[in-house]
Amino acid sequence: MPSHSSLRSGFTLLAALLVLASARAENEVSLRVDLPKPLFLGTPRPIQVPNLESLATKQADLMVPAGTQLLSKDKPVTGSDSYPVIGDLAYVTDGDKSGLDGANVEFGPGVQWVQIDLGAPARLAAIAVWHFHSQARVYHDVVVQVSADPEFRTGVRTLYNNDGDNSAQRGKGTDPAYIETNRGRVIPAKGETARYVRLYSNGNTTDELNQYCEVEVYGEPSK
Repeated sequence: MPSHSSLRSGFTLLAALLVLASARAENEVSLRVDLPKPLFLGTPRPIQVPNLESLATKQADLMVPAGTQLLSKDKPVTGSDSYPVIGDLAYVTDGDKSGLDGANVEFGPGVQWVQIDLGAPARLAAIAVWHFHSQARVYHDVVVQVSADPEFRTGVRTLYNNDGDNSAQRGKGTDPAYIETNRGRVIPAKGETARYVRLYSNGNTTDELNQYCEVEVYGEPSK
C-alpha cells in the first residue's frame, strides 16, 4: 500500500499538471483560416475510394497558441518538377486560394510534391492546403511532412498521411481521404519545429494530374 508521503507527492504532481494544462488552455485561441468562396454546390457524383471521409464531416476548430501567425505568405517554393504543366510554383504561397482557372500550379502524373522554405526554423501550429477545388475530387496519397533538412533525408516528421497502401513510398498512412472543397484541409502541426514543409500527392479521382492552389503554414518563429 502506498505511503502517505507517496500519495501526497502524487497529488502534488497531478495538481501541477492540471495548473499547467489550464495555463496552456488560457493561452490558446481558435485558428482563423480565411476560406475562399465555394465553387460547386449540391451533391457530387459518388466517389469510391477507401477510407473516404463524408463530405458532411465538419473539421473541428483547431486550438493554437495565441501568438500564431501566417508564416508562409510569399515564401519560396520548390517542387518535384521545376517546370510545371500549368502555372508557377510561386502560386502556392501567393495568397490566392480561389481555385479559379489560372490560380493553381499543376504537375504531371505520378507522385509529385511542393515544398515551402519558411526561411528559418519555426514552431508550427497548423498547415492548410487547397488543391483544385472547383469540382469535387479526391487526391490520392496526400502526405504532409516537415523537416529541418531541405532534402528531407533526416529528421522527417509526418503530420498527415492518407496513403493507405504506401504507393507513394512515404509509409502507410491511416488518415482519411477527403473530397476537395473550398474548406481545404487544415492539418494540426502539433508544435513541431521545422523550416521546410513538403506536401505530396499522386493524382486524383478526376485525372492523373496534381494541382495546388495554396498552402498556408501557421506558427511562431522559433526563439
